Amino acid sequence: MLTVIIVVVAIILATIAIVWLIDKFVPKKLKPVLNLLLWAIVLFLGYITYESVAGELRFEKIKDERYQVVVNRLIDIQKAQVAYKDVNGEYTDKYDNLIKFIDTAQVPVTQRRDSTGIDKEKTRLFGVETPKTFVVIDTLRYFSVKDSLFKNVDYKNMMNVGIGEEGAKFELKAGKLDDIPVFEASVDKAVILHDQDKNLVSNEKQTVSVDGVNGPKIAVGSMNEVKTTGNWPKNFTNKE
Repeated sequence: MLTVIIVVVAIILATIAIVWLIDKFVPKKLKPVLNLLLWAIVLFLGYITYESVAGELRFEKIKDERYQVVVNRLIDIQKAQVAYKDVNGEYTDKYDNLIKFIDTAQVPVTQRRDSTGIDKEKTRLFGVETPKTFVVIDTLRYFSVKDSLFKNVDYKNMMNVGIGEEGAKFELKAGKLDDIPVFEASVDKAVILHDQDKNLVSNEKQTVSVDGVNGPKIAVGSMNEVKTTGNWPKNFTNKE
């Protein structure tokens, strides 16, 4: 867009220069017509410049509003995946598994404590009672994933992007990276902004900024590194 503005401004300045030249060298009879024509061109180009700037500002506002909706839904998927892994030892690439898990899962709340006892093997080996210290994990209670993490949340539709292209869903992947479980839920920015200016969307997909969503998609987790966080800055969400 910056290039367009520079070109338009250059044309405006050139037009103004032409008006001045006409005023100096063109016969008086032709001046009124040419002046009106050229000033009309100046006003038209000025309008185009204004619309270029205003259009980008409108795009930024729409983008931020839609990104907030998308990020909040990705956070729901993130919470479900983390709880699912805590119980099952791995992530899942199926939304049906996450929904069923949320509906039924009871997650234990545990407490670790040190305890002492007799090391039977060493006692038998040395003929003398030999103490040992070991860790005991006590289950204090269970909590419902549904009631604790997803109360008043429409988790059964967490796979739906919810804005932008109608019917769009998040792509969900899961697997292992060096034997460590990983997952990723993502959606292309072009899906979220499908009805916006294609040039602005293309530029947005190339974003590299500390206060923007970098890259061509919005994602939580990663299949290329071990993480459960998203690629967005804090200003794009109102959830914790």
